Amino acid sequence: MDPVIVVGAGPVGLTLSLALAAQGVPSIVLDEGPGTEEPRPARTVVLREDTADLVGRLGCRELDRVGLRWAGWRSMRRKQLVRNVPLSGGRADEDGEPLPGLLPAPLHLPQHELSAALRAAVDKEPLARLVPMSRIDTLEQDPDGITVHTREPGSTWWRGSYLVGCDGARSTVRKLLDIRFPGRTSVERHAVAALRAELPWPDESVSHRQPPWRTGGAEISARPLPDGVWRLDWLLPPRGELVTPEALITRVRDTLGGWCGETPAYELLDTGVHTLHHRLARRWRKQRAFLAGDAAHLLGALGTQGLDEGIRDAENLAWKLAHAWHHGPAEHLLDSYQAERRAAVAARLRAADQSLPILRGGGGLRTFVPGAARGHDTLLADGQLGRGALGAPPSYSHSPLSPPHAEAHTAVGTPPGAPVADVPVTAPDGTTARLRERLGQGHPLVVLVAPGTGVWDRRHWQTAGVMPRLTDAVAALPGTTELLVTESYPGASAHTVLLVRPDGHLVAAFGGVRPAELFAAAQAALGGAPRGARERAEADEEKGAGEEQHRARVHAERAAGRH
Repeated sequence: MDPVIVVGAGPVGLTLSLALAAQGVPSIVLDEGPGTEEPRPARTVVLREDTADLVGRLGCRELDRVGLRWAGWRSMRRKQLVRNVPLSGGRADEDGEPLPGLLPAPLHLPQHELSAALRAAVDKEPLARLVPMSRIDTLEQDPDGITVHTREPGSTWWRGSYLVGCDGARSTVRKLLDIRFPGRTSVERHAVAALRAELPWPDESVSHRQPPWRTGGAEISARPLPDGVWRLDWLLPPRGELVTPEALITRVRDTLGGWCGETPAYELLDTGVHTLHHRLARRWRKQRAFLAGDAAHLLGALGTQGLDEGIRDAENLAWKLAHAWHHGPAEHLLDSYQAERRAAVAARLRAADQSLPILRGGGGLRTFVPGAARGHDTLLADGQLGRGALGAPPSYSHSPLSPPHAEAHTAVGTPPGAPVADVPVTAPDGTTARLRERLGQGHPLVVLVAPGTGVWDRRHWQTAGVMPRLTDAVAALPGTTELLVTESYPGASAHTVLLVRPDGHLVAAFGGVRPAELFAAAQAALGGAPRGARERAEADEEKGAGEEQHRARVHAERAAGRH
């Protein structure tokens, strides 16, 4: 089968290529540039815990060397400290577990460092091919695949099974597909500077609203990087105010002086003006062509991270394309990409658009309402720290892949459709890992909650209790499914069975081993069940129940000494 064509070699396109390769799917990445990215210290990205883990699993495990995980988040208003939130900042206990009670720390790093790490991983991957100086100008689809043409200097026709446009806000793929991209222009503007200086809050991210000096503006943020480097952002008025180099230097000196008492020595590394737009493509799929990242959506106001969402696009789409590539047409499964991801990003945009008038409107009675400043701070913290409607990882609770409700479903600490907790797990061969480390391999996971397995001999727990019946039920599921065991899971009782999608979202939880319901849920998560599948699963369940009764009777007789 032809490879998947990925148009665009930014972080989203490179992540998608690596995610496809991890699931055995070859790809060709068409890069319109020369294959390098100019270092820009003021152009940085923030990765939440889930997206940082994903790019780490795909071969970029050294990002903590070029980035920094914040030790805390500090919010100030005028001259007062409003909130100080400690974060894990990479700190762990003796067993390597994050310190209890601390929120996970985002990873902040220069975008060119992320791109360089992803390119290096692609270069080592035999299933991924990166082709520089390849700008497409023609796109043709047919029932069996998709063909694109790249212009000079490397004029070539390329044939693929599917195509994903990850080619940014001015996406050529989106234009060739004739997909509209409505939204709002210049939602926010920021003057940006990267500098090396010693500030009073080492390794902490700072948000300062209405600072008490003339050039402070409405809000300033300071986000740390390694080696004493900081990225500073000044919120600019919606219109006007030309940012000259002289004006920016004045802002830098006034801000550092305001925070430190006097302007300390500093080294200015890079400057710029960052304009944020909010846009959402009408369609994310057209036959065999898809959109992802900035080609599909633009967001970024109030601390929301467009790159985070682009990487989540890649993770969501990769396993679905892999399933279709290996097993044949899966239209319902591929359609679910737009249904899930577009809805999630649309909800994020709505939350930001609803919060902007509250946070940026200023004046009026709301300024004097008791608790208003703290409520505003909560909204800003959500966006910065990856919480709430502005920042939390998405939940696909209304996904077309959700299984029908069954009485066997049970509630756990993770709602159906939400990302699962990253608990320690053990495979039947005895190997141990974190649950997230088992994701992204193209197949679902079944996790049994079985207290005590960590101290039992593996030979005993594999043949004890519900394990034999669950092993048979998992073997009967469609495709390949990995069976794992965990000592505990938030909100789950013993013998709870979790079905997890390849991208780490919970499909359903069951109170015990229920082969028919487990089979139906797995079929739904993979895009639908063939005729007769449920009947076969129900027959297997009856057979399994009879065998379990027989084993229980034999066990009781042995205990009574009659064997």
